[in-house]
Amino acid sequence: MDAMTVGDGDGWARCDRGHRHWGLYGASGLLAVHHDSAGTPHVLMQKRSLWSHHGGTWGLPGGARDSHEDAITGALREAREEAALHGDGLRVQGVYLDDHGGWSFETVIAEADGLLPAVPASSESADLRWLPAEEIAARRLHPGFAETWPALRPALGPLVLVLDAANIVGARAEHGWWRDRAGATAKLLSEVAALAEGGLHAVPGHVPPLARWFPRIVTVVEGTAREVTAPPGLTVLAAPGSGDDMIVRAVRETSVWERVLVVTADRALRDRVTELGAEVTGPRWLLSQL
Repeated sequence: MDAMTVGDGDGWARCDRGHRHWGLYGASGLLAVHHDSAGTPHVLMQKRSLWSHHGGTWGLPGGARDSHEDAITGALREAREEAALHGDGLRVQGVYLDDHGGWSFETVIAEADGLLPAVPASSESADLRWLPAEEIAARRLHPGFAETWPALRPALGPLVLVLDAANIVGARAEHGWWRDRAGATAKLLSEVAALAEGGLHAVPGHVPPLARWFPRIVTVVEGTAREVTAPPGLTVLAAPGSGDDMIVRAVRETSVWERVLVVTADRALRDRVTELGAEVTGPRWLLSQL
């Protein structure tokens, strides 16, 4: 990386609304969330130093992106610089885009595996605290965060995608797939893993409109596809018998704060998983993104 690009995003920019924002190439921030054993979400909040822009308000660790950074890289760097929070123990689950026209702020939502230690690591941070989500609105909030918080609040629960591999492969209907179900399944899993790395778009159902989703993906395979190796980033469950029963079991084993989306066109399976609180969409939604 060219040393000249480090910090080259620092500076004021004006959006199409006529407002001034910090970050020549836009900005991003990290919303780290941890759910306790009761399912209560806690968010890591930063109190800005009095000298800073909107000093004394509460918001997220974040700031200007450099020209070479994407939103996730920038948000994790800012969290490290301002809160001494490293990527260990964090799993990115989505990116929310607040587009002002000509300038944007992207909130990177990441699931934390605990109330990770965080302390003011620069002069920009006056305090850092894990706050229960229900207490956040009562704080004096940074105006930008206050505007987006109502949209971010429903996105705190991570998304789990449960794939009915046999049904999706059948819906794909590639020539000769029935003669090599294991090969067709392996191809599907490889493509899903590549898609997941860059993020999914337009997740259906009553979920917040994130620009990119990074769900935990569980794929159920059955029959001759049971020996397929799971690619990095995916969990593969080999059903010893009924694939539908294994999918129902996978839905049951999710945490109460996780949102579950099952991808299948099987109507009987749809009824079984919706009774458990899961949402369902057909294979075409996934296949259209591959």
